[in-house]
Amino acid sequence: MNNFKYLIIFILAILFQGCATQKTLIPTGGSRADGTVKLSYEYGLFEKPQIDLTQGEIAAKQKCAAWGYTGADAFGGVTTTCNHYYRHGCDRWFATVEYQCTGAGRPN
Repeated sequence: MNNFKYLIIFILAILFQGCATQKTLIPTGGSRADGTVKLSYEYGLFEKPQIDLTQGEIAAKQKCAAWGYTGADAFGGVTTTCNHYYRHGCDRWFATVEYQCTGAGRPN
C-alpha cells in the first residue's frame, strides 16, 4: 500500500510539473540610502513561475523615481528562499529580484 501512495505522488508530480504561472513582481523592500529596490513573488511546488521583467523594471523605476533617481537596473539573478517546509522538504518559495537605482541620485 505504501508503494501505491508513492506511485500516486509521482504521477501527480508528472502531471503538475509544467504548470507555468504568471507572477507579478511587487515591491517588498529596499534601501533609500543605498538606492536599492527589492521586488518579490511567491510560488508553489508545482508552479513554474513566469515573470515579466519589463513590469518589474517599471515598478523599480517608479520606486527609484520617488527617491529622486532617474532609472533602475536589475542586479541580475533571483534569490529564492523556502518559506514553507513540510516533512519531505520545501513546497513554497519566496523569490526576490533586486534593482539598483541609477541616475541623478539625490534622495529626497
